[in-house]
Amino acid sequence: MSAKAISEQTGKELLYKFICTTSAIQNRFKYARVTPDTDWARLLQDHPWLLTQNLVVKPDQLIKRRGKLGLVGVNLTLDGVKSWLKLRLGQETTGIVRAIRDYQGPLKEHEVKIFVRRGGPNYQEGLRVMGEVGKTTGIPIHVFGTETHMTAIVGMALGHRPIPNQPPTAAHTANFLLNASGSTSAAALSRTASFSEARADEVAPAKKAKPAMPSGKSATLFSNQTKAIVWGMQTRAVQGMLDFDYVCSRDQPSVAAMVYPFTGDHKQKFYWGHKEILIPVFKNMADAMKKHPEVDVLINFASLRSAYDSTVETMNYAQIRTIAIIAEGIPEALTRKLIKKADEKGVTIIGPATVGGIKPGCFKIGNTGGMLDNILASKLYRPGSVAYVSRSGGMSNELNNIISRTTDGVYEGVAIGGDRYPGSTFIDHVLRYQDTPGVKMIVVLGEIGGTEENKICQGIKEGRITKPVICWCIGTCATMFSSEVQFGHAGASANQASETAVAKNKALKEAGVFVPRSFDELGELIKSVYDDLVTKGVIVPAQEVPPPTVPMDYSWARELGLIRKPASFMTSICDERGQELIYAGMPITEVFKEDMGIGGVLGLLWFQRRLPKYSCQFIEMCLMVTADHGPAVSGAHNTIICARAGKDLVSSLTSGLLTIGDRFGGALDAAAKMFSKAFDSGIIPMEFVNKMKKEGKLIMGIGHRVKSINNPDMRVQILKDYVKQHFPATPLLDYALQVEKITTSKKPNLILNVDGFIGVAFVDMLRNCGSFTREEADEYIDIGALNGIFVLGRSMGFIGHYLDQKRLKQGLYRHPWDDISYVLPEHMTM
Repeated sequence: MSAKAISEQTGKELLYKFICTTSAIQNRFKYARVTPDTDWARLLQDHPWLLTQNLVVKPDQLIKRRGKLGLVGVNLTLDGVKSWLKLRLGQETTGIVRAIRDYQGPLKEHEVKIFVRRGGPNYQEGLRVMGEVGKTTGIPIHVFGTETHMTAIVGMALGHRPIPNQPPTAAHTANFLLNASGSTSAAALSRTASFSEARADEVAPAKKAKPAMPSGKSATLFSNQTKAIVWGMQTRAVQGMLDFDYVCSRDQPSVAAMVYPFTGDHKQKFYWGHKEILIPVFKNMADAMKKHPEVDVLINFASLRSAYDSTVETMNYAQIRTIAIIAEGIPEALTRKLIKKADEKGVTIIGPATVGGIKPGCFKIGNTGGMLDNILASKLYRPGSVAYVSRSGGMSNELNNIISRTTDGVYEGVAIGGDRYPGSTFIDHVLRYQDTPGVKMIVVLGEIGGTEENKICQGIKEGRITKPVICWCIGTCATMFSSEVQFGHAGASANQASETAVAKNKALKEAGVFVPRSFDELGELIKSVYDDLVTKGVIVPAQEVPPPTVPMDYSWARELGLIRKPASFMTSICDERGQELIYAGMPITEVFKEDMGIGGVLGLLWFQRRLPKYSCQFIEMCLMVTADHGPAVSGAHNTIICARAGKDLVSSLTSGLLTIGDRFGGALDAAAKMFSKAFDSGIIPMEFVNKMKKEGKLIMGIGHRVKSINNPDMRVQILKDYVKQHFPATPLLDYALQVEKITTSKKPNLILNVDGFIGVAFVDMLRNCGSFTREEADEYIDIGALNGIFVLGRSMGFIGHYLDQKRLKQGLYRHPWDDISYVLPEHMTM
């Protein structure tokens, strides 16, 4: 069995190639690929058996139960295949939309209702599509965005929660560019002053007799002056941090430098609002630390293989107080060593296996908080009164959304990571929040596995935690399984009863923590606690201040379909943007499968067509016969001289190519145009010869220095035999051969040379192969396509001469004096 899904066509090819190589069945596998743009005339030309055999037609897309779904046609004629395809080809839709449309009958019969909740970039478009499907099919489809938290639709579907009649329509993803408040007032210079932001001198422990934080570690990890170094070439994450800084009205970017050991020191360009700025990238950590002593945070994007070493190196610099380790999969033994060393150094570690953390209005780690529209929707550009800590980075994003909709917003949030041994724990951050005056209430989102949540219970009982704490441990469904369940995170597995989510939720509630009955009620409970604090005057909601306008990246705006601009230039022959390279609409895998060769590829890239086999072979023959003509011709001579002067291959090749023109190699185009004009005008060969003689012009493509009618050029003879045998018609070649009879009767060496032959034969091929209209064929002649054959072919010879001179180790060439005629004047008077 294949470890990777492959198409039926590819599978059969492999079977017949490697299993049935001696069997007669090997030759029975024939196929033709059809798309909505297939040229049926060309298809029949390449696959004539389609007219004589019974056919099977089906999608080659690994679709299960194709027969049951009516996606296989058997024993059809070619006309039957065309009729079958007409009903099906190009009618596909994708994903859940297609499934709903295909099975709308059974869905209606069983009175199925569909609930959709979606977030993320441009989620509105997905909700719009689903809503439209519901209207067109008549199936009840309820769609919700970020105004509804992620599990709310479960309660709606089960009948435990009312379904809103008209859920609020969220603004389009791009609307964060606008001032959503409707106010004409400018954005405030700073939002931190409008909310309860703790100053450095305000931080004081709640219980002086019982210090909350470990010795040497600060309760405040980030401020609006925090500077960080990013390890790794994570340009998208850095740009996200800078956009966050800008929308928070920071004076300076939070990223001071990047470290990337795989390149030399350089500067990387980023946006700061509308302007472009440069951020230095250093090859080693020592240089970055020396140049930026103000940095106290490292964001480590190193892989699991190098995260340990880079983190240990970072902890050798006393200026670093916080390290975020993004990678997951770091061996637990190494993680425990990091934790021990960090405790000794007084460094706070966030992670491993984390998205990081965020402090609204101040600083965010990497990709925390998502894209900018989510940052603004969750009001993370200014501080609120609620601090949270979770394990999951994805769930921290959901907490941002829930808290912003039920309270005055997030003060700080940290995702400690999903590994069994996180660098910092729930209690570490909860105690920090306890000691931060700006934090009025704390939210903890725990999960099954471990006993870290129990330390919060102990902290409350000992009086170290006095602020309201709302907590929920996810994974309560594990009790429904008869065996041990490992959830997504490495640490999300209960090894004993006290580590189950149910047990921890119960213990938290008994300790005085606010615990909802389910995650579905978490938002409601947060709002209830917040409203109570507002009533008591503990929290005084501040006036909302709109953020500054933030420009949208062009690439994102284009993806959303919001903008358009004329392209700098256009191309129609090649597309490298997808999963594989495409030549003129043909995937590169198909090029090799069908053994198209150089001639076939040239047909795709030069003419945007799949040429007949004989045309491809003729092109390859032309390349072979024009590859070289010895070292004495001007192009090869130039190449050799440059090679002997010590120049590189490209320079030497270019010097040879620059000699190609009307006198050397350019006769292909000229001969094609001259003979075509004479033939198309209707004058007979004798009139053409006499006309050119009268005008004093040479007939391009006629004449050779060495070869003659008595000493024919075998290159021409080989091409002539092939063309006469395979081309459907050769009117221009026949005309040129008549001209040759006239010219050689005057002088034996006035033969149709190889340039002239290729020129006229190529015109016959373009005009008569069935792939081009007469206008298209003439256009390719006019724009110089034929000279391209000579340039491409002769390049092979020039490269050969270059390599030959290098291999022979030939020295600098100097032309001998005795081969130069010096004709200076005998006397010159001034």
